[in-house]
Amino acid sequence: MMAKDYLFESEIWLPYPVRTVFDFFKRAENLEQITPPWLNFRILGVSSEKLTQGTMIDYQLTLYGVPFRWRTEIAVWAPPYLFVDAQRRGPYRKWVHTHRFVAENGGTRMSDQVVYQVPGWLLAPLIERHFVRRNVEMIFQYRRERILEIFPGEGQG
Repeated sequence: MMAKDYLFESEIWLPYPVRTVFDFFKRAENLEQITPPWLNFRILGVSSEKLTQGTMIDYQLTLYGVPFRWRTEIAVWAPPYLFVDAQRRGPYRKWVHTHRFVAENGGTRMSDQVVYQVPGWLLAPLIERHFVRRNVEMIFQYRRERILEIFPGEGQG
């Protein structure tokens, strides 16, 4: 039986140039600033000083009191408009996060698209619907609030 792909999408408009917004997101250490404190997120290591295609980032987080180690690879690097990180080790069967930055109306429309698969075989749909989806939504809502604090202005979308 093939695991099912789930999709999460989010976007926000920021009144800042693409380069300014991208420059914030190209620094791995800034991920800690936009991750909810309840995840106890911590970067353990980055394989290169600057992010680029092939960079590996190791971190740990806690979910439901269970600590996880996660390794992600920058699978696509196309500054300042796009990058994709893909889980190489972690709690999901699959996690591919596409970050897009598009110049729009004098600012930047930033979008996130996450394609993921949940472990659990037959129980995966229940796990996704009752736990994973809610957590992903909460994480990205926190992220949105923090981004609007970092880039103040009329965020929308």
